[in-house]
Amino acid sequence: PVDPETIFLTDGASPAVKMFLSLLVSEEDDAVLIPVPQYPLYSAALTNLKGTAVGYYLDEAAGWTVSLEAVRKAVKDFRSEHPTGRLKAMVLINPGNPTGNVMTRAQMEAVARFCHEQGLVLLADEVYQENIWSPAKKFESFRKVVLELSLPVEVVSFHSISKGYYGECGLRGGYMQLEKIDKKVQDQLYKLASINLCSNTVGQSMTASVMNPPTERDESYPMFHSERDSILKSLQRKSVMMTERLNSLPGMSCNPIEGALYAFPRIELPVGAIEAAAAEGKPADVFYCVELLKATGIVVVPGSGFHQQPGTWHFRITILPSEEKLPGVLDRLEAFHRAFLAKFSGGGDARAAGEL
Repeated sequence: PVDPETIFLTDGASPAVKMFLSLLVSEEDDAVLIPVPQYPLYSAALTNLKGTAVGYYLDEAAGWTVSLEAVRKAVKDFRSEHPTGRLKAMVLINPGNPTGNVMTRAQMEAVARFCHEQGLVLLADEVYQENIWSPAKKFESFRKVVLELSLPVEVVSFHSISKGYYGECGLRGGYMQLEKIDKKVQDQLYKLASINLCSNTVGQSMTASVMNPPTERDESYPMFHSERDSILKSLQRKSVMMTERLNSLPGMSCNPIEGALYAFPRIELPVGAIEAAAAEGKPADVFYCVELLKATGIVVVPGSGFHQQPGTWHFRITILPSEEKLPGVLDRLEAFHRAFLAKFSGGGDARAAGEL
């Protein structure tokens, strides 16, 4: 059971994240571990608070898993560069944004023990928990894992009404739940939350509806069950379609989309494209994405917007277009990509990517 006093309703998960980070960070050397690639909310919020973001690289070769070796290296480097710094928390985004990975129970247990060892608050961004596409994976909350391990780890869980099968992005509703957070700290968070009086009432109503869906005893259940299953099954099919099509392209590789709503493929760009990007003062992946937009109207987000391993290039693309439209989107992407490679690899007889 959850103590309702530990639940804070907010205008979506983002305000909850920013609110709790503002409680953690008071000095420039106060730091938070964040995954790389990362959802930019975390680094932006820490910059705004004048805190320090400590990135730890996810292991792309292993399906974007959390590598404790990489985490320990990030901690070591931070403490070497900031001898008086205070490492306060560790962010986990599960399922992953932008990477689409889903953590295993073993990985989650290892992270929980690491947070216990280091005395870190575990910040669990779990807004995509309904969006699991791999049959081999299932969602488990970090709160559940920590409680079953009987670890004295402080956990803050974030959720939102803008994902899942409901997708109510514009109504702005969500919450955070505090586990094992000291009562005095909760009281200070309550004061902080009270500055805004309360979250918007429509968002609160939607959050209540999402948390209490129709049951089999309700007249609306058959329709709810049918619509929910239809949406989730369609998203699962599109996750497979997207992965297969991206992996079929030359110079592109993509880990399976296990969860969430995005693919994050890696692209191998010709030297000519990298030089053309440099001439325009743009990172190479930004150049690729802008050219894609101009040629096709397809909007993707360059990997440099999420940070990435130096020397690698990626972009994030969503699986949200309808099943009727997604094949056409992928056809346009494929035509552009092949022409782009031909143009910047010196293929003189190929149409320029910008002429598609």
